[in-house]
Amino acid sequence: MNAANDQNEFKKLFDDFRKTKKAKEETLSFLDYLEEVQKNPELADLAHKRMYKAITQSGFSTLDTEKDVRLRRIFGPHSKLKSYNFFSEEFFGIEKVLQKLVRYFHSASLKGEESRQVLFLVGPVGAGKSSLIEKLKSGLEQTTPFYFLEGSPMNTNPLCAIPPELREEMEGRLGVEIEGELDPVTQHKLDHDFKGDFTKFKVIKRHFSIRKRQGVGMVPPVDPNNQDTSVLIGSEDISKLDRYSEDDPRVLTLNGAFNVGNRGLVEFIEVFKNEIEYLHVMLTATQEKRIPAPGKHGMIYFDGVILAHSNEAEWNRFKADHTNEAILDRIVKVEVPYVLELSEEIKIYQKIIGKSDFNAHIAPHSLEIASMFAILTRLKPTNKCDLLTKLKLYNGDEVTENGQSKRINVMELKEEVEDEGMSGISTRFIMKSLDNALSDTETNTIHPIAVLDALQNKLKEEPMPGDIKDHYMHILKDILYKEYLKMLEGDITKAFVHAYDEQAESLFQNYLDHVEAYVLKRKVTGTNNEEMDPDIKFLESIEQQIGISGTAADGFRQDVMSYVTHILRRNGQLHYTSYEPLKEAIEKKLMASVKDITRIILKAKTRDNSQKKKYNAMVTQMISMGYNEESVEAVLGFASNNLWKD
Repeated sequence: MNAANDQNEFKKLFDDFRKTKKAKEETLSFLDYLEEVQKNPELADLAHKRMYKAITQSGFSTLDTEKDVRLRRIFGPHSKLKSYNFFSEEFFGIEKVLQKLVRYFHSASLKGEESRQVLFLVGPVGAGKSSLIEKLKSGLEQTTPFYFLEGSPMNTNPLCAIPPELREEMEGRLGVEIEGELDPVTQHKLDHDFKGDFTKFKVIKRHFSIRKRQGVGMVPPVDPNNQDTSVLIGSEDISKLDRYSEDDPRVLTLNGAFNVGNRGLVEFIEVFKNEIEYLHVMLTATQEKRIPAPGKHGMIYFDGVILAHSNEAEWNRFKADHTNEAILDRIVKVEVPYVLELSEEIKIYQKIIGKSDFNAHIAPHSLEIASMFAILTRLKPTNKCDLLTKLKLYNGDEVTENGQSKRINVMELKEEVEDEGMSGISTRFIMKSLDNALSDTETNTIHPIAVLDALQNKLKEEPMPGDIKDHYMHILKDILYKEYLKMLEGDITKAFVHAYDEQAESLFQNYLDHVEAYVLKRKVTGTNNEEMDPDIKFLESIEQQIGISGTAADGFRQDVMSYVTHILRRNGQLHYTSYEPLKEAIEKKLMASVKDITRIILKAKTRDNSQKKKYNAMVTQMISMGYNEESVEAVLGFASNNLWKD
């Protein structure tokens, strides 16, 4: 009985699918199609406008740097970038790249010069060029159906059947512009089968499809010794030449990438691996919106988006040849660099892992350490700061030194190097390292120590120049090693200090009370309403944590009061994390307060009952912070051997 029910369910599912598929590919009369266009002129959109609408129809949000301090640090003041929902769940940290893409499609949709240009993406391996193009292709599949003349191998727009003499009047009646011509096969059908009566055409409604090559054409790199333009424009069917003359359109087999990609898009994969002669078809498609027909059949109208991509080495080689100027003049180049924002790089790995069957426990800071390594390899040195500081500034973090925020203009840092982000470690390298870290453990757990080891092992195997490999090893063994010890010390302190945030907030509020009294030369009101002088020793105990002492203390205290006043005037909320220099001082104060006892407990080979209780409480707290038992054991073992060596 159950088997019979299952079969009925399967049959219903398949019947519904067939009905849906049939509805997607319905056939209309030519006059019915004109009525549809009259009701919805968007049906006649050209390819670039269709693609632009596919991107923008799901809306966008604005990254307003006037309201968000972190965004202002990253993008500079007076910058209002749009974050398009079309890209937002899959692409991170490339906002400016996406702005250029959308700007191209907007201009092309208005029939600007870009509508006759190739959109070319260039960047390092694994930066996301192919993923961006796949997203555009899948977006095209999700757009409204397109209509074409039945039997047309070029998906020809039905409006192209309207003779030039009638077009002006029809444009007025339909509210659209009519552009283009019939392909030779369809023109022959009109002339010979329909005797010129274009209303006899049937119109097919169909969705774009990558798999079925419906409106989407792809051109892989072709062997230079065997470059056949039939891949681009189709061919002649030799078997029909005994029945039809050589110039008869019925001998044409228009199944090349430009034929099937008409009305949609054509992708050139690793475009500059092809010989220049092979790319002449692309040139005519952009300059004239026409492609050659095979044999002796003239030119065919083409309406499509041409997308191309390659790595930077091939691009540099191609542009260095002055004989390629004609094609270079028809290219809109968009660089797709590696991500340089730490928070966005982390999101990339979270996305990749989320789409996989990867179900390991990932301890805190594991992806952060991996992401930091990737970005540090992509950054260029500067005289203004060290690489780690540069990473933090690029992430929009406030970086302090000796109690003051570093006054470094991030925009100036970015302008120092034109090609920053165009080299370095790829996301694929990091993911392979994470896979290796997982395979080297029996606990199905990844933690930062395992990540650091896996990155080193993977790096040793990687073929690259020795000086670059040495630089990357320095990043791992020195910069990241020290930075992770700071992260780990912070986690252990937070786990060891009962109610860490409450204690930090208490220190913060107490400091504000005393610093306000000190600056304004007032008394401090105690818990029993007694008045007392500000506690200078307490203030100094906080400030000394970040190297503030002597005459510098007065300036620091004035800065704190100015910041507090600034926040309160704007009805902002004050928290111990609000002012970065003071936050750093408070955290170091808390770390110092438990450093000795934590060191004793961690390093002890045997623990008394009191120490066991504190240690177990710390482990429990770390588990609540995102660790599991295996990763806690690993990081605490690492801490006992590497922290507080003095």
